[in-house]
Amino acid sequence: MTQLALRRRPGKIQLGLKASQTPAQLMNRLQYRPQVFEFFTSEADFDSAAFAALKAAVLFVKENVTEQIVIHHPMSYHGVHLDQLLDPKREAEAYQFLHDSTAALLGLATELDVKVLVHGGYGSDSVPLINEYESLSVARDVVFERLDELVRQGSGHVMIENGVTASFMYGDPQLDERIIQHHYPLVCDLSHVFIALHGDMDLTMLALKRLAPLIQHYHLVDSMGQRHDSLPLGQGLIDWQRVLPVLNPRATMIYEVPDETDATCGNMLSSYHYLRALEVRSLEGSPIK
Repeated sequence: MTQLALRRRPGKIQLGLKASQTPAQLMNRLQYRPQVFEFFTSEADFDSAAFAALKAAVLFVKENVTEQIVIHHPMSYHGVHLDQLLDPKREAEAYQFLHDSTAALLGLATELDVKVLVHGGYGSDSVPLINEYESLSVARDVVFERLDELVRQGSGHVMIENGVTASFMYGDPQLDERIIQHHYPLVCDLSHVFIALHGDMDLTMLALKRLAPLIQHYHLVDSMGQRHDSLPLGQGLIDWQRVLPVLNPRATMIYEVPDETDATCGNMLSSYHYLRALEVRSLEGSPIK
């Protein structure tokens, strides 16, 4: 049995934390010995010195804490969200950075045998991009064509996260079926599902059940279901008692809940303990309140 396996707690709920490569943030998170660690990256991580430091940080975590590592692709470039709908002519600079940074991270992930998380879509920023295309259907075709290529290039090292946009979300039956047909390796942000479905818990559960076999990684975060509010678990309207039984037990997970400052991770830890307490009570057969 590996050292990693020895650290696994009973049940399927894992302690997963997130930080940038900044040493102070890393040390704050790593003192808790997370089972899963996700690196947040930004455009600043892609000059040569910063990228070398990122590689060193990933190696440090892998050798000393956990082998279950995800690198989150940058979310924006010069304030523009890095959506798969970016056009090489209309949004040339952001599109080029999206292409180059993805290639760099896939190379790093292949070398170090870790995962890269790439967004399939974002939120309100996607609407103007969708409108640049002839129709929503055409925009979706572009997204799926690009994601097909990413999955091919990633050779098992890439995962795709859902947004709250009609171009790539979970919970739309037609999109879900298309995702299943393409057999994408998925990341499921619970709050994104809930927000995209306007806070409808029943529809959220249908999506979670339908896509569970493809989900490799979860972002666990609560929400009121109307906007990106990033609440600790138990402080929003997501019914975690219903969610818990349908989580893919083979998937990794982190708690993507920020503190007031990136220096600490108290909301991530409290969210883990909230869900772990639900799991313990369910395993003991006690009523879950």
